[in-house]
This record gives sequence, structure tokens and C-alpha cells, in this order.
Amino acid sequence: MNRKHSPTLVAAGLLLLGLMTADGIAQTAQQPTVKIPDAGVPEIMTMEGAFVRAAYNNEGYVILGYKLANTSVGEPWILLDVGMTVRGGVPNYTLTREGISLDTPDGKRIPLPSNEEFLAANLAALQNRAKVTRDSINYFPPEARQGCRIGFFAELGMAPVRSYDQVELSSSRGCVGRLYFAVPGGIAYGQHWLNVKFQQTLVRVPFRILTKDEEKLLNKNYKSISKQVEEAFKPKKK
Repeated sequence: MNRKHSPTLVAAGLLLLGLMTADGIAQTAQQPTVKIPDAGVPEIMTMEGAFVRAAYNNEGYVILGYKLANTSVGEPWILLDVGMTVRGGVPNYTLTREGISLDTPDGKRIPLPSNEEFLAANLAALQNRAKVTRDSINYFPPEARQGCRIGFFAELGMAPVRSYDQVELSSSRGCVGRLYFAVPGGIAYGQHWLNVKFQQTLVRVPFRILTKDEEKLLNKNYKSISKQVEEAFKPKKK
């Protein structure tokens, strides 16, 4: 696994990249600025790619890739590639299906569906698209040297094709898998949050479904925007 430097955590109220274009963006004459919404919980967020976001605190770490979701506006199901672990020194934690949810731009909180609901939706076409439209999420704290599967859904073509209603997270393992949510009214542009409930705390990973203009702006100014996010979460000088 790729090794990721883990900075000293600070209690920063989280953020997300909120790109703004002509219909919402704050843009200087040279480079756009980043809007950082408040997650309502203390955590740090990083950008590991144009469509890869991570959020973590002293207890848990969650990373997600949403490149396919960004091309699926209007579709009834959203697919997210995710990785999770607990931080070094934190006891093992059993994460259940009920501990995961999705917040959509219209304020809805959507629970993770059952495996039966997932199978009934017949998402083979979506899964096939995911084979070619995805980014690496292989960025974990240095303690997570082993892999494990997050298997809430029995996806077609996987072996073994079996679902589990829980996954045991350990600081020595970086667990990866896919999450699926049925989105009422279809996937919409705007701010989303993936919520993961750990034993003591909640980690909220922000991600934004971008318009074409916002995506162009991000691609053109990625380094600048990534630096702004990094600066927002640096420990404050005393």
C-alpha cells in the first residue's frame, strides 16, 4: 500500500471543496478560491486527486473515490469506492451497515441499503462502468500495511460473491470496497457527505458532484486548490 504521511491532528471543523463558478463561485482574477463548509465535527480533510477525498480524526480514517459518480448525474444509484481504517493505538472496531450514510445537496440523509435491495436494482451496467472509470484510493496511514474487504454488497463477478453486514477495522489493515446508495430523484450536482460512525466519533468525507464548468476549473487549478485545502488544516502556530 502507498504510505501516507499522517500530520498531527488538530480539532478543525471540517471542510469541503466547494468550487464556485459563474453561478456560485468565488474566483479571483488569477485563481479560484476554495470554499470550506463546516462538517460540524473535528477532523482533517485532504485531496488525493481530482475525485479522491479523505477525512480523518484521532480515531478513524476514511477515503473515497467518486469519479464515476461525477459522470452519473440524474442516475438513481451512486457508487463510491471507499477505504477505511482506525488510527494507530485505537482498538479494533466493528463497523456495521447502520453506521454508514450519505447526505445529499437537498439535505436528505440516505442510509446504506440492504444487500437484497442492491441485488434487486440489477446494477451490472454500473459495475461494468466502474471497471474503467475510477481513481486509486490506495492512500492509508503508515500503520495500515495489510488489506481487507469491505463487503456490504455481493457484487457480480467477485469471488467469493457474498455480502457481510459488518467489517472489523484494525489499525494494521486498510479495508477497501464499494458503497452503493439509492438516491431519490437521481444524483444531483452539489455538496455531498459520506458519514461513517466510529466507536466514539463521526467522520464525514465531503465530495462535490461538479458541473462541467466546475470540473474544468478544478482541472486547470488543481495544484492551487489542493494547496489551499492543505493550508486550511495545518496546525495553528502558537
